[in-house]
Amino acid sequence: MNHRNWVRAPKDTGAAAVCFRKKITFTKQVRKATLAVSAIGLYAAYLNGARVGKNVLAPGWTSYNARVQYQTYDVTGMLTNGALLEINVGQGWAVGYIGFGNTNHKFADHTSLIAELTLRYADGTSEVVSTDRTWDVYTTAVLSSEIYHGETVDQTAEPICLGKAVGDPAVKTKLIAQVGEDITEHERLAPVEIIRTPKGETVIDFGQNLTGYVEVRVKGRRGDRIVLHHAEILDKDGNFYTANMRAARNENIYVCSGGEDVFKPLFSFQGFRYVRLAECPPELVNADCFRAVAVHSEMERTGFFECGNAEINQLYHNVIWGQKSNYLDIPTDCPQRDERLGWTGDAQIFCRTAAINFNVSRFFRKWLGDVAIEQEANGAVRGIVPNALPRQGSTFVSAAWGDVACVAPWEMYLAYGSRADLEKNFPMMQKWVEYMHGAGPEEFLWLGGKHYGDWLAMDGNADSTWGATSNDLIASAFFAHSVSLFIRAGEALGRNMTEYRVLYQNVRNAFRAYFMENGMPKEELPLTEHVAEGATPSDRFRRGVTQTAIVLILNFNLCTEEERPALADRLEQLIRNAGGLMQTGFVGTPYLLRTLAQNGKSELAYQLLFETRNPSWLYSVEHGATTMWEHWNSIKEDGSFWSTSMNSFNHYAYGSVYDWIFNYVVGISPREDHPAYEAIDLAPHPDRRLGFVNSGVRTKRGTVRSAWYYKGNDVYYEIEIPEGATAYLKLPSGHCETLCGGSYRFAEKGE
Repeated sequence: MNHRNWVRAPKDTGAAAVCFRKKITFTKQVRKATLAVSAIGLYAAYLNGARVGKNVLAPGWTSYNARVQYQTYDVTGMLTNGALLEINVGQGWAVGYIGFGNTNHKFADHTSLIAELTLRYADGTSEVVSTDRTWDVYTTAVLSSEIYHGETVDQTAEPICLGKAVGDPAVKTKLIAQVGEDITEHERLAPVEIIRTPKGETVIDFGQNLTGYVEVRVKGRRGDRIVLHHAEILDKDGNFYTANMRAARNENIYVCSGGEDVFKPLFSFQGFRYVRLAECPPELVNADCFRAVAVHSEMERTGFFECGNAEINQLYHNVIWGQKSNYLDIPTDCPQRDERLGWTGDAQIFCRTAAINFNVSRFFRKWLGDVAIEQEANGAVRGIVPNALPRQGSTFVSAAWGDVACVAPWEMYLAYGSRADLEKNFPMMQKWVEYMHGAGPEEFLWLGGKHYGDWLAMDGNADSTWGATSNDLIASAFFAHSVSLFIRAGEALGRNMTEYRVLYQNVRNAFRAYFMENGMPKEELPLTEHVAEGATPSDRFRRGVTQTAIVLILNFNLCTEEERPALADRLEQLIRNAGGLMQTGFVGTPYLLRTLAQNGKSELAYQLLFETRNPSWLYSVEHGATTMWEHWNSIKEDGSFWSTSMNSFNHYAYGSVYDWIFNYVVGISPREDHPAYEAIDLAPHPDRRLGFVNSGVRTKRGTVRSAWYYKGNDVYYEIEIPEGATAYLKLPSGHCETLCGGSYRFAEKGE
């Protein structure tokens, strides 16, 4: 599209949406018609009143200063001579409120539109109708629209012509054809109950926490108002609870036309399970009038899992819904409060699991492109992409968050085998490694700076967001880890990585000399890291012997083979000392069960999986969760909440436990030397508490499936390998076999 064709409304309409109109006439037979559209803001296109395309919230969210996607639609079957092309435009992420605390951070102070309708005629000629000053601009029924606050739609509002569109040469961003998946509507959920709360409020329970909106189908009196408020949870007394939404109002207001109305937001979405009817005529309070519509990126479902344990099945359900809820064009942390941002730490924690559950290759291709764009000249990667905060309020350059630059490209390569994507991300990986190389006063250690550390770990102060593990240890461990991933990426691409192999060895040696002594991490470490304002001496997180510290040392191979048994024993001791509970946060949790199982502690790993006390994965399940929680104890044992400032009930990061279930319990792992499941390590590990397991993943070659079940003391296995793939089977008995495409059955005698 021609960049000079950006237009805007002739008048400022604030948070109200506007409509750009153009009558389309032609004198020849049209063979094909295509419409390309983008906006600074969000758009919805219509031809003769019919919606164009199935996507919503287009053109999505990108690093607006650098690039904005456009979408192209085949509208041949919709076009008639004299058709009215209408494109509504709302504020969206680019123009409205976004960022912490309802800050007025904007990419632009007004919405803009660009569109091209290309008519290809039967005689071989063509014509392009572009946005220009001949388009009319009208008001719409959308009187206000904000991502955080919701939408107001008044069907009694008559459209008013604001005048002709004006050119908008101020828009300088690059237009690119769509890279990521469409954002689309998915499941439609009927209410499971209409509740009258102790406070006397009418609340609809949809039975599932989700991201999307409520569709309302009613025939009310002209001017009747329906006001919806959204919440994830009821409090311990059964009342509607919104304090954890912070400044986000999550309010949709609909004014009826007097005829048949269908209401749902055009340019907003909510995270919710419950909806309060703050206003609604009593005769319209009917469960059949309300449907919750799940909205997320259109990712193909690839993974499946079921077992004989109802709580583990619910955990898996929560993992899936947590991903769907937070994979809305970018990997957000949560979908409900005044945040919904692309936190890099959450993304790297979960990306392996994400690629098992769904095909996220295009999703990450698009988002990692923005990570690379926003990577600073010195290689730094900040905590949020796209950056929705002003520079003075920007996020830290934190270990484990910035490491998404190396972790996610490598995990996408393992899952999908795209050398082109790995090649594209290789410079970003290299710049991040070089940033860490110069990040601190020591050449081969990352000391000092501001980090999120083992975020939300349970071994810090009570109700603190900060874990107890030394930030220096975490940062330096991730330095080594990212260098190792960069080396593997380079060698997969045929690069000579000798220089970085030397760097890795220097980093590993420096880590061991600084943080370890006699094969163990040091108890006390010099304090160089950032300490939160107002922290007490006990908040000065410098501990080297924590569950997370040992997990990182073992998982990142920062110990010798001879040191492993003693470290694994110490990890077990720390867990036993904590009452048999994990204390890890965002940094340690993704690797905890994997580390235990790989170091001879599989029974303890299973014990933690089945644990129901806080902190544990099943604690939230037993407290009614339908998605993953931000905190292990978002709801405390006494029914009170963790906090109002940061307590999401739809935070997907801890769902990363499923990659261990898939890789270890189910036993399926792609091999690095033949990614995309061309070669597979297949080593299932049955446990009676699960009863049975049936799981797998659909790959580009076909479905890889592993199932096991018990008959008496005997274990039976069912294996499926697609043609063109090879699996290296190892059963618990020690039996090994190489399997090619086909179906297989095995049995092992129990004791």
